[in-house]
Amino acid sequence: MKDYLGNPLQVRGAEQYILQNGKGGGMHFLNIRNGLGLEVWISLDRAGDVSRVNYLGDNIGYFAPCGYVAPSYYDSVGTGFLKSFTAGFFTTCGLSAVGSPCFDDGEELPMHGTVSNTPATLYSVEENDNGITVKLKVSDCQLFGNKLILHRKYYFSYTDNSFEVTDNTVNESDRITPFMILYHCNMGYPLLSEKATLKIPHNSIHPIDEYAEKFIDTALKMEKPQAGYEECCYSFDVKENAGISSVGIFNSAISKGLVMSYEKKNLPCFTEWKMMGKNDYALGLEPGNCTPEGRDVMRKNGTLKFLQPGEQATTGVKFKFINDINSFI
Repeated sequence: MKDYLGNPLQVRGAEQYILQNGKGGGMHFLNIRNGLGLEVWISLDRAGDVSRVNYLGDNIGYFAPCGYVAPSYYDSVGTGFLKSFTAGFFTTCGLSAVGSPCFDDGEELPMHGTVSNTPATLYSVEENDNGITVKLKVSDCQLFGNKLILHRKYYFSYTDNSFEVTDNTVNESDRITPFMILYHCNMGYPLLSEKATLKIPHNSIHPIDEYAEKFIDTALKMEKPQAGYEECCYSFDVKENAGISSVGIFNSAISKGLVMSYEKKNLPCFTEWKMMGKNDYALGLEPGNCTPEGRDVMRKNGTLKFLQPGEQATTGVKFKFINDINSFI
């Protein structure tokens, strides 16, 4: 192929951009194209999360009304997180708190933790004939407090339409520290519509609250945008095959979909966030080592994870993009 090109960026590669104007002004992004129809935007100022994914000309993720918001505007009080929650293709929640704001073990915890509003350090972008590897570091640390370091690695394939994120979180403090991580993956239009089929192979499903319980029979059914819709969340015990759990969404209207795969031993929890509201039209597919009920709830029910001093945990998700229903799980 190289004989046909003046520069490889003609068809694929990595480029850095800086956003201008508005609340997102000055934010840094890494744009990845694989030459097969997959384009991904990594938000370097927001933990190296993926803000946008475009597959063969169609948008895949959900982009919240606030748009791009730099970390300098972050509001940690109550649900102030939502003022800068771009959502995007995925937002990392954690690393010592996930879910509802709460008070736990003498500490006031903001919604979904602070890591997604923490800029990442870009270490390297390495390219070969098979793909691109991106390495980042995010420090979720404070004086006299938790010291969790997230070492993040992406691999973008040049041989198929897939990419994966692998995270190693290290406790660099001298004390046992709560460790919570959840990949808040957000599907949006046109992948998400009433014509979309959602598959979550599971052993059991549980509503997060009494309101969601009323609609549990339609948890996997996607609907048209509705005024006044109230969000519903469901917790799944996802089936696994040789230790790997997979969930997916496919929309026949655009003949596109994706399959998410992850190691269940590292991410034993899975939450569906169903929000079919007008303008707030999103579907969260959220593997994690916790549920989004809050750290106080996880501690009370005995499911809160911890890292010993010097201990590390490996988590990650692979995303495969498809346009054939026969490739769907």
